[in-house]
Amino acid sequence: MPILASSIDTNSLEFLESRNAMTKAIDCFRDIENKVIEKAEHVRVRFEKKGILLPRERLNLLLDQGSVFLELSSLAGFMMYDDTDGTGAGAGVISGIGYVSGVRCLIIVDNFAIKGGTITPIGLQKKLRLQQIALENKLPIVSLAQSGGANLTYAAETFVQGGRGFANQARLSAAGIPQITVVHGSATAGGAYQPGLSDYIIMVREQATMYLAGPPLLKAATGEIADDETLGGANMHTSESGVGDYLAENDADGIRIARDILAQIPWNEQIEHQDTHDYSQPLYSEEELIGIVPADPKTPYDCREIIARIVDGSNFLEFKQEYDHQTICGHVKMAGKSCGIIGNNGPITSAGAAKAGQFIQLCEQSNTPLLFLHNITGFMVGTEPEHSGIIKHGSKLIQAVANATVPKLSINVGGSYGAGNYAMCGRGFDPRFLFSWPNSTTAVMGAAQAGMVLRIVSEAKMRKHGKVDEEKLASIEKATSDMMQSKTTALACTARIEDDGLIDPRDTRKIVALLLDICLQAERRETRANTFGVSRF
Repeated sequence: MPILASSIDTNSLEFLESRNAMTKAIDCFRDIENKVIEKAEHVRVRFEKKGILLPRERLNLLLDQGSVFLELSSLAGFMMYDDTDGTGAGAGVISGIGYVSGVRCLIIVDNFAIKGGTITPIGLQKKLRLQQIALENKLPIVSLAQSGGANLTYAAETFVQGGRGFANQARLSAAGIPQITVVHGSATAGGAYQPGLSDYIIMVREQATMYLAGPPLLKAATGEIADDETLGGANMHTSESGVGDYLAENDADGIRIARDILAQIPWNEQIEHQDTHDYSQPLYSEEELIGIVPADPKTPYDCREIIARIVDGSNFLEFKQEYDHQTICGHVKMAGKSCGIIGNNGPITSAGAAKAGQFIQLCEQSNTPLLFLHNITGFMVGTEPEHSGIIKHGSKLIQAVANATVPKLSINVGGSYGAGNYAMCGRGFDPRFLFSWPNSTTAVMGAAQAGMVLRIVSEAKMRKHGKVDEEKLASIEKATSDMMQSKTTALACTARIEDDGLIDPRDTRKIVALLLDICLQAERRETRANTFGVSRF
């Protein structure tokens, strides 16, 4: 198989400048993540007095020691809604894919240490996305629940869509995806239905409560007076109502029971395990990935330099190598798993669209997963591209991307602009997973171009009225450019959950290899689906 030869000079000034820029971008988002963790530490003493573990302590107890944990959407909600200092990043939820008693699971931990774990509209979007991931990839869900529920300031924005979360839970159960919830604290009203719709409910003694109306509302609505424990405590629900299935003595015991449940159900026994084959590491260091993408996004580079550092043995069987040099396609192995890669060395031309469309169909035919490496300015524009049928060929490529049924993964390693975002399987085309490097940008067009377009349009309107105000035009251009710049950065996009998280470029290979394994295992697994899910009697 052909081996990629790198032409990167890791001692060059350009490489060092690019590395420094990427390092700063990595440090920026890691600092935000650490700031959230530090904020949670402020309540440690108060909760320790109550014998309550902090959210990340619960997560660490749940996960198999030393196992891999891929955190998802850690920066969701950053500086959105009522987050004024950045500590709302994560949107009230710690989530990811990890191993519990040897079973790979989707894990959701309410981050009650930050603003009570209350859920804003973006927090709801995050939970809905997590449910989608679990369903598509056939991953059991373990929830460690203790939340203040919906943030009432934004109740009008969460109420209707909140019902979708409950519907998803019912459908997950019907699809044969186990859901295990440890109720660590209060679960009130709609919040009671999250554990209620789970397949297994574990409640912590003298700590967990579940009820449709808490004592204050009950008194106001009916005049009845009842305390928390009598109304919906763990003892009552596990011994009398039957809502709870297991009674835990404390946080750690509840997590132990969750681990025991996963250890007992034959989840891993129900899938044929494939033998792992030996594979070669890339010939070039993963450390070099942080210096490959130029600090100036206008400076071109060869996407093969990235491919050479993430695929087995730096082997790349390029497809139609001599036919269009701007869209790069080819077959690789990633930790021994077959994968088709599509990358960009320039705008998508008519020939490039036809090439990529054909390659996608070949991967579909052979059931080969696809990895899209975004660094795309869009489709080629101009008289010649229009004459060559760019719309026709581009439409066929978009059809191929949309209709391919093989697992599709996307990594935004640079810019992802305009319809190029669609052709490279952006969020709107439902890739199984989408992660971004911290230098990336996702936008309909560049900020400068957007400013110029609005200036031209505004100037045309002014001319119709016989007066052109250059100062106002300059102001419109700058305001538009600044707005686009602020809303299309990697941080802004991941805050809106337009990806599944920011990653250090050096982690790309191991993350993609993990994602491929998740997707391939889901393809092999047959769940025991039923019509209505597991009913609670």
